[in-house]
Amino acid sequence: MKLRAFGSSKDDSGKSSAGTDSGAESSSGVAPSDTAAGAASPAGDARRPAGKGKPTPRRRDQERARGLRTGPVTAPVTRKEAKERRKAARANMSKDERRASKAEDRAAREERRQLMMAGDDRYVLSRDRGEVRRFARDWVDTHRRLINFFMPLALFVIIFQLIPNPALMFYSQNLFLILIVVVVVDGVLLGRKVNSVVRERFPDTEDTGFGMGWYAVMRATQPRMLRTPRPRVRPGDSI
Repeated sequence: MKLRAFGSSKDDSGKSSAGTDSGAESSSGVAPSDTAAGAASPAGDARRPAGKGKPTPRRRDQERARGLRTGPVTAPVTRKEAKERRKAARANMSKDERRASKAEDRAAREERRQLMMAGDDRYVLSRDRGEVRRFARDWVDTHRRLINFFMPLALFVIIFQLIPNPALMFYSQNLFLILIVVVVVDGVLLGRKVNSVVRERFPDTEDTGFGMGWYAVMRATQPRMLRTPRPRVRPGDSI
C-alpha cells in the first residue's frame, strides 16, 4: 500500500511520466517541433537559393522610374478635367511656349470644327452620324418647303410685336398663328416623306419613325447658312 503526502493528487504520477519523456527527448537533442518540420519540408528545399525578400519590379515600372516611359495616359472625362490638365501642363512653360501651345490648340479646334461642318462621322454629334442620317440631310437640303421660312417669318412677327401699333400687333399675331398651323402641317408631311424615302433607299435600317421625322423637321426649319453639318448639295440636285 502506497502512502500519498497531504495535498498530492493522482495526476502527479502522470506529470512525472510526462516530464520523464520530455527529458528523454531533450537529452537526445531533437525537439518534437523540429522533427515535425523536418518531416514536412521537402528534400529539395536545401538546394533552393534564398529569395531577396521582395518581388521583381516590372519592366515598365523600371522604365517609368528612369524617365523612359510616361504612360499610361488616360483621356480626360469632362471639360473641367481637360482644362485642369492644360493648366498643369502650361505651368512649367515659358511665355513663348504658352503662346505656341495656344496657337496649336486654336488650330486643332478649327480643324475639328471644319471636319464637323463637312460631316465627318468622327467629329459630328451622335444624332448626325451614319449614312442614313447623311442621306436624310441631303434630301432635306435639296427640297424647298414652306417650313423653310419659319424662322425668318417668326423674326418679323417678333419685331412687329415691339412696334406700339395696335393694328400691326393684331395682324402680326394672326400671322403668327397661321404660321404655326402651316409649320405643323408641313412638318408632319415632311416627316412622313423623309421616312418613306429612307425606307426605300435603306430597307434594312431601323433609324426611322418619329426620330427621323423630327430630325428632318428641325433641319428644315433652320436657314441653310446655319445648318450643321454644312449642306453638301443645292436645292434641285439629285441624290
